[in-house]
Amino acid sequence: MSLVSFARRIELETRPIHPDTRRALDKRWAELPEHARTPEQLLGKCAVGCEGTHGVFPKCNLTCSPCYHSADANKVRIDGNHTVTEVTKQMNYLREIRGPRAHAQLIGGEVSLLAPEDHRAALQAMRAVGREPMSMTHGDFDYQYLLDVVLDETGKPAFKKVSFAAHFDSLMRGRTGAVRPKNEAELNPFREKFAQMFLDLKKQHKVDSYLAHNMTVTPTNLDEVEEVTRDVLQMPYDMMSFQPAAFIGDDRRWKENFEEVTIDAVWERIEAGVGQELPHKAVQFGDPRCNRHTVGVMVENRFASVLDADEPKDIAARDRFLKHYGGMIFGDIPRWALTVKVMRAVLSHPQDLPPLVGLMTRILRRAGGLRAVLRAARKGKVSFKTFVVHNFMDAEQVKPAWEMMKKGIVAEDPKLLETQERLGSCMYAMSHPETGELVPACTQHSVLDPIENIGLRKLLPLEPKDKAAKNNAATGISNGRVDELMKEPASRW
Repeated sequence: MSLVSFARRIELETRPIHPDTRRALDKRWAELPEHARTPEQLLGKCAVGCEGTHGVFPKCNLTCSPCYHSADANKVRIDGNHTVTEVTKQMNYLREIRGPRAHAQLIGGEVSLLAPEDHRAALQAMRAVGREPMSMTHGDFDYQYLLDVVLDETGKPAFKKVSFAAHFDSLMRGRTGAVRPKNEAELNPFREKFAQMFLDLKKQHKVDSYLAHNMTVTPTNLDEVEEVTRDVLQMPYDMMSFQPAAFIGDDRRWKENFEEVTIDAVWERIEAGVGQELPHKAVQFGDPRCNRHTVGVMVENRFASVLDADEPKDIAARDRFLKHYGGMIFGDIPRWALTVKVMRAVLSHPQDLPPLVGLMTRILRRAGGLRAVLRAARKGKVSFKTFVVHNFMDAEQVKPAWEMMKKGIVAEDPKLLETQERLGSCMYAMSHPETGELVPACTQHSVLDPIENIGLRKLLPLEPKDKAAKNNAATGISNGRVDELMKEPASRW
């Protein structure tokens, strides 16, 4: 490598905002519907949104009501080679379209049904193209499985940090030791046990972690959200995410009127569990009818939000940050490169330092003051927390709304128009390299998953291969044709 090439590479690595990131953000902003281009919108300013896998391991070993998987999901075999191959294709396409860095979920099905070496390989494939992967799980696996995922064949850590999102709620059936929980409190020992595994991982192998706690909310457990929030706050989870149930997936498992649970109703109960109001209007991911979140510092039992929309100085600081630093990448970067990157950013806009210092001062004040923070830190009771509500849409509206969007038709029906607006500003996308599409998660689950799983049943049948070959012969499907089938666009399966 010539000296000039080396210098160019170093300049690019330490540039505050990578040019590929800038292009991806500009594209994302341009694609947003007009109603979503608001000052508080983060998509297109500092993030492209979250990403997820699909069609890689749809099978799950719990039975939940509701369940977002299609009726065919559990009729598909878990296959590590298929998973790693498809994850690699999907993530490479996301890197091409959405830039060098994003958060991506390794989601199916149940991720712990993968052999640990396949789970590890999938995470490595995601990281290889700048994705920050999060494994989505019901949490019903043991510490040895976690070690087998995180440690390589030599027993050394394959990752410096791992992210897992564990789903716990009383609507789930089949968990070891809690087959049919009667209430949410019954699951607290399992929540604690799951989180403890990652504390042990850190202590024994120096591997950091980021843990999210997920919970589906229906009329049955809505009033328990307050208690769950209060209890989980005492556990080492970094994020608490709640999802009001939607009519998606296997309709045999729809037992209640999910429309009774609104995003406002869930948020009110989260606030009751925290014991204070949680400001959430200063920033927005996607459509406010879909997502609500806040980030802050937990100092003992007091939550100090990073931004408060009622504080004009906070909003001014937010706008400065988004304008000058939105899109900066901090993860998986060598320390020297990150140091130079930050120095270049600050030196480019030195006038931003006083407003940012003022913001930090206000956060400290909201946390009870510097002394309170230091006192709590000595007790190990200072941590960043994120509270999130994701409000999914019903398949009944998503299917026709998406079909019209594909044809360029703007719906006249108010409900379908709202659905189109929400789909157009979705923060969570799935990649389809074979068609050159990125689709919203609600579209994936409502429209494409059922079709994909029919194809996957033929590609990855549960029965032995010799029996499957006979069945394929009987239906006129050769092994080569199965391969061709999976290469076709999902809309043609």
